[in-house]
Amino acid sequence: MFGLLNVNKPSGVTSRDVVNHVQRLVRPVKVGHAGTLDPLANGVLVVSLGQATRLTPYLHDLTKQYKGTFLLGRRSDTEDIEGQVETIPDAVPPSEAEILAALPQFTGKILQRPPAYSAIKVKGKRAYERARAGDVVELTARPVTINEIALLDYQYPELRLSIVCGSGTYIRSLGRDLAETIGSCSVMSALTRTAIGPFQLAKSTQLEQLTKDGIEPYLLPPLTGVPHLPQVELSSHQIEQLADGRLLSCNNCDADEVAAIDPQGQLLAILQRQSDEGDYHPKRNFAARFSS
Repeated sequence: MFGLLNVNKPSGVTSRDVVNHVQRLVRPVKVGHAGTLDPLANGVLVVSLGQATRLTPYLHDLTKQYKGTFLLGRRSDTEDIEGQVETIPDAVPPSEAEILAALPQFTGKILQRPPAYSAIKVKGKRAYERARAGDVVELTARPVTINEIALLDYQYPELRLSIVCGSGTYIRSLGRDLAETIGSCSVMSALTRTAIGPFQLAKSTQLEQLTKDGIEPYLLPPLTGVPHLPQVELSSHQIEQLADGRLLSCNNCDADEVAAIDPQGQLLAILQRQSDEGDYHPKRNFAARFSS
């Protein structure tokens, strides 16, 4: 198998649970995923099968879309309702105007401090493992990109936001920082990922639809996972060179990385520029599986 699944991860299960479910159905085929969702969250999880697992870095580069719900006037150690939630009795409800005025501060490239309960490694150990053991975990802020953030609804204490962002963004931390800016605090109570690049929630597959006899109909072409790369169709001679792992002379390639396809539109390789003369090296090479 060589392809991608657009799975609607349900709330209450981990991303790893979804991978394990698919792995049991297709073993010994390798299975991976891109863009971990917390157990609380639901929505789009892209699962890769076979050699498509080698596309994971490209899947991480895709823009993500979310709808998040937050409760203001509350805080927790995990920054969501799965932790120890404390309600602040004298919290002052912010106005809608205050929220709208603060949102522009959280667009573009911003610095974000990840939550203590995250999978980031600290001295070889996951941050959440250290936090659960009682260690004080203070992670360094790091740059993330927020393309868009919009207010969907506000009825204190519940705040609903629509967010379009880049990889590495923690939505619960975004809610934390927004609340602090308007003189409050927050916990995330729900999160739905509505898209990863071209993978839309409306076209996702329910986990229960994936059975031993029902994987193939939902498998998407690997090319779906690299929509941001220019495409170039290779000649039969170039495909032979690629199958041998050789450098290609590609005069019709005009980017540092391109998705090489055959006449049927199948992804053959990710090519990387090696010289200004048009030499390209196969950075990810799938051509051997299509050769005779």
